[in-house]
Amino acid sequence: MTTFQEARAFLLKHRTDFDAAVKGFRWPDPAPFNWALDWFDAELAANADSKDRPALWIVDAAQDRQTKLSFAALSKRSNQVANFLRAQGLKRGDHLLLLLGNAVPLWETMLAAMKLGVVVIPATTLLTADELRDRLDRGKAKAVIAAEDQVAKFASLGAESIVRIVVGAASSGWLAYDEAAHASESFAPDGPTNADDPMLLYFTSGTTAKPKLVRHSQRSYPVGHLSTMYWIGLQPGDVHLNISSPGWAKHAWSCFFAPWNAGATVFVVNQPRFDAKSLLATIGRCGVTTLCAPPTVWRLFIQENLASFKVSLREVCGAGEPLNPEVIDKVQAAWGLTIRDGYGQTETTALAGNSPGQPIKVGSMGRPLPGYRVQISDADGNPAKEGEVTLVLGVNRPAGLMQGYQSDDGKLSGAEGELYRSGDVVFADEDGYLTFVGRSDDVFKSSDYRISPFELESVLLEHELVAEAAVVPSPDPIRLAIPKAFVLLTSGAERSPETALSIFKHLHARLAPFKRIRRLEIVTELPKTISGKIRRVHLRRLERDDDRNDPLRGREFREEDFPELAKTRSET
Repeated sequence: MTTFQEARAFLLKHRTDFDAAVKGFRWPDPAPFNWALDWFDAELAANADSKDRPALWIVDAAQDRQTKLSFAALSKRSNQVANFLRAQGLKRGDHLLLLLGNAVPLWETMLAAMKLGVVVIPATTLLTADELRDRLDRGKAKAVIAAEDQVAKFASLGAESIVRIVVGAASSGWLAYDEAAHASESFAPDGPTNADDPMLLYFTSGTTAKPKLVRHSQRSYPVGHLSTMYWIGLQPGDVHLNISSPGWAKHAWSCFFAPWNAGATVFVVNQPRFDAKSLLATIGRCGVTTLCAPPTVWRLFIQENLASFKVSLREVCGAGEPLNPEVIDKVQAAWGLTIRDGYGQTETTALAGNSPGQPIKVGSMGRPLPGYRVQISDADGNPAKEGEVTLVLGVNRPAGLMQGYQSDDGKLSGAEGELYRSGDVVFADEDGYLTFVGRSDDVFKSSDYRISPFELESVLLEHELVAEAAVVPSPDPIRLAIPKAFVLLTSGAERSPETALSIFKHLHARLAPFKRIRRLEIVTELPKTISGKIRRVHLRRLERDDDRNDPLRGREFREEDFPELAKTRSET
């Protein structure tokens, strides 16, 4: 029987020997295992070599202050939170909506929930009230822990029947999170934690109007992120910075499980607005050794004089979408480090990547990582050089794959049978390196956020003057792409600035900033298939090629054309 500790030690031993790691790695057996109790508490917080090491280090740039908590301290504090939540009636299997920024209670609550067996629904603080209602309803939340600036969103949600806990200033009808400090520092679980007990519910964009619910188990993310630890190249004692927002799977990847699997410090920098120069200076001053950032951030970094920042970095990684060679070359020239790309989904842990010490092919996202058996499949499921990233299941099922997409009745789908189809299309070369081609559906990335065209189109169609709409990515030098809508108006409506402003205001009131449509092109016709489906592929091509002569082109309006939108635009 392979244990978690044995699997971890094997990957650390073969950190730069990819062939040996792939050949010899075995996922731990799916035995009862509670990562927060059996690994974080029993190993990291109890071991003489690691218990006093910083587990979490948060730098708040605006207040010019920092917070450091050791593994031992976080163990005790998460015990207190677990006992506090238990006192409010939360028990194994209950669902908790977590709506916090990068503050200590986020990490305390995640650990506490795992200890209790409570299922966490991570949510970004950018969500609108309507989006929160959807998460409360479909997520069947019994409790919510929210930052004080989020409380007002709940006023109209009818959430009085659930346990509401606020981090920060007290609010009527809400319990104070600070009360947890009075609970016992000793915690006793109500029983063993099984490998297939649910642990996380992520809402992720898909091809339907509403986000899908991705369910992970007490095994899939804690144990599964051994592959992410391996890809990043983390080692005990590292100081690891991952630039990602809470509420998204990548935050759990690299701000929680992967670094703590290695016994590294999770390092976080909170900035009121992103400032590349200040962040680079902090990276150097605080001795950050490993860094993972989305391409959007890397593109902003290289606009600074990187060579002037003295850093202690050993490993640098990128994820979310491919990096262009110019960025990789500039970082290499300044720091002598090569950014290593990796790939995975909310539904998985890191399943492919350029791991430490291996030859890198620029533009490639690397090779399948230890523990993942990947097949590139054509539309019929047959092996192909170019096709969909498919995971072989059965006896080869990777620990890091989700339990499935959870429907309203609690049933799971999408990760059963012989194969899991990712929806991402790649090209595989003769050496097994994978290069991203695109989505098999129309979901795209903008500033590392997944955007569902169907979801945005559904909101557009709620406007009284919009008859039809198609959302596609429009190239952007910083964000990689921004959402753009091609809109067909109702009969008699004018293709005027007044109409465009009305649509923009409608979108601003209903969509979180990260998914707002930034461009509108009002057209007189949309390209369609013979069966009447809109051909987004044609519109994507028009945007990619910047073809302004196509007869389908219309009148374009940009968000920045309207000063009236300045206030909401500044929230992004």
